[in-house]
Order: sequence, then C-alpha cells, then structure tokens
Amino acid sequence: MQLILVSGLSGSGKSVALKALEDAGYFAVDNLPATLIPALIDTHQSSPTKRDRIAISIDARTGETLSALPQIVASLQDRGIDCRVVFIEARDDALARRFSESRRPHPMSDRVSGDLSACIREERRILSEIADLGHHIDTSDVSPGKFREWIKDWLKLDRTRLTIAFQSFGFKHGIPNDADIVFDARFLPNPYYDPDLRPLSGRDPAVKRFLEADLNVARLIDDIASFILRWLPSYMSDNRAALTIAIGCTGGQHRSVYIVEELANRFGSEQQVLLRHRDIS
Repeated sequence: MQLILVSGLSGSGKSVALKALEDAGYFAVDNLPATLIPALIDTHQSSPTKRDRIAISIDARTGETLSALPQIVASLQDRGIDCRVVFIEARDDALARRFSESRRPHPMSDRVSGDLSACIREERRILSEIADLGHHIDTSDVSPGKFREWIKDWLKLDRTRLTIAFQSFGFKHGIPNDADIVFDARFLPNPYYDPDLRPLSGRDPAVKRFLEADLNVARLIDDIASFILRWLPSYMSDNRAALTIAIGCTGGQHRSVYIVEELANRFGSEQQVLLRHRDIS
C-alpha cells in the first residue's frame, strides 16, 4: 500500500496537492486526525474493495494528535507500508495575500485572539514539530498549475533514495523557504541587458551560448558541483528524504535557470534529481 500524508500551512496549497493526488488515482481523505490514520489503514486493508493508494491531509486543527505523527509514520513504515510525507509552506506575506483575495477566514481564527498574522504565526508554531518529517515544497511564488506538476514529479520518485532538488529562482521575488543550500549567481554577466536575449530563458540556445562564453559561469558550476559531491555523503547519512539546492539570479529567468539545468544534467545519471524553475513558466 502507498500512503501519502499531506500537511502544511493553511493557504499554502494542501487542497491543490490533495486534488492532484486524487486525480492521480489516490483515495483522498481531508483533515483526518493523525491518531486515526492507523485505523483507517486497517479498515482499507481488511475491506473487500481494498485500496492500494491513499492520500490524507492533516492540518493544525487536529491539535494535540500532531505530536503522534512521527511515531505513527515510523510504525506504518515498519508494517511495510510505503508512507511518505509532503509538507507544503509559503511565506507569511503570500499566505496573507491569498486569504485576503479569497476573503476566507483563517482556520485558526476561532482559536487565536488577534489578526491574520497572529493566526499564521500560531499555525506555523503548531506545525513546527512535524515540518521536518518529509519533503518540503514552498509555493509562495508558484502557480497552482505549476504546483500540480511538481506534485506529479514528486510522485515518480523512489522514496528509498535521497532526492536532490535543483531549483532556480529570482532574488527579487524572495528566497525559497524550502531551500537547504542557496547559491548566488547575480555576479555573472546578465543576458537580460541584451535586448535579443531578454525575452528568452536559460533554456534557450542563444542564452546558453552567451553564458558558455564566460569562464566564470563554468567555474561556478564546477565549484557548486564539487561542493555537492564533497558533502552529499554527509547529507545521505543524515537520513534525509531530500536536499534542495537553490540557485538565484536577479529575476530567476536566465543565469539561475541555465546553471540549474546544467547541474541537473550532471547529477541526473547517478542521483535522483528533481528540476524546478520557480519564476519561469
């Protein structure tokens, strides 16, 4: 049986993730207290209409049961169940904007005396004890459509192996919250100032040729690759599910995209790699 537990901050995209999993063939259950998960699994395993793939959303409203989640996950994995956790988050300003646009009250508003910011802070505090339990995705600057694609890519991964997620981003849009390591590529020559290259991205041949012509670009890629190779065994020994390496330039369109593509190609033959471009479509 495959079990995916979806948790994270309200407004970050848990409903989008759960719907994507349902579309992928998972039996979806929304807002189930953590302590009821084993009973649900037992029921499905003993049912004549046994389901092999289940997705469950868990949020801060389940309260004290959250503290039991790490032990529950370990117990289910000991039973041979392929149990994975994905934690979805976003910056406070992105969450506040989404609640303002939707005009929905925050789920914690009936428990917290204060404004929306206080609700977000309290929910982040409650969820902090399970935030490191699984794979992180920051949706602050990601469209629902792109986020659904990221979920589909994540589903294809072998959970027994560490995943290296290479992500490009633009500093002017903020640093991704889910990044474990961040490299700054803003000192490299910028294709943006060439009118012919400005509308293109780091995936386009003309931009690639522009960046390949500068030795510092190749040196930076080599140095980042060497750093990863040097420290990857230590990250693996830490029993991590994923290592997110973010490369940033000014707008997240040219330099960071090119470097991330090059690194993903280098490591893709031997490591399990995810490739994400946050600020281009």
